Amino acid sequence: MNLSASQLSTALLIPTARATDWAAPINAAMAEFGISTPARCAAFIAQIGHESAGLSRLSESFDYSVQGLNATFGKRIAMHAALLGRQPGEKMVPLDRQIRIANIVYANRYGNGDVASGDGWRYRGGGLKQITFHDNYGACSTALGVDCVAAPQRLSTDKELAARSAGWFWCAIGGNVYADSRNFDGLSTRINGAGITAESLAARRMRWVACKSALGVA
Repeated sequence: MNLSASQLSTALLIPTARATDWAAPINAAMAEFGISTPARCAAFIAQIGHESAGLSRLSESFDYSVQGLNATFGKRIAMHAALLGRQPGEKMVPLDRQIRIANIVYANRYGNGDVASGDGWRYRGGGLKQITFHDNYGACSTALGVDCVAAPQRLSTDKELAARSAGWFWCAIGGNVYADSRNFDGLSTRINGAGITAESLAARRMRWVACKSALGVA
């Protein structure tokens, strides 16, 4: 299936100009990874739309309130949340504190080094699917033939690679199987993990409804 910019704009409720910028990379990624039916396309677009805030964010943000940090990362950040989370009067968490948060919550996991290694920030979520952790960057690199381990920022600066990385992840987790069976909640849990919040699940469902409507999926 080949999405027009107009369809993409309607599906994700985003400006036509942004949809136009993304239509070709997303269509190429869907073709490469077999996201070939309206049902598959609707589920894929809904998920990447959620992960990327409507194709507007290619790099994971750690701009969390104290409460948000605790809700999202639990015991991994509990000792530091009050100090590092957004403080009264702050419009956003300063970059230096966001870096500290990432390095703490993603330390010593899936190939990342310890807090001091900086791997948490280096291999934070990137691309339309928000690929995260050293080992996932490595697997993505092998699959796509691009060294994202040495240059992780490429997932957040190269539209084609950002879209291909999302297509690769979708294929790796069997996204088409979930989409074909309309098991969208199962897909969301597979993508975000068993700890997915009710708010995240509800937001993804809303995007799926909009995407199905735009693409004529019953």
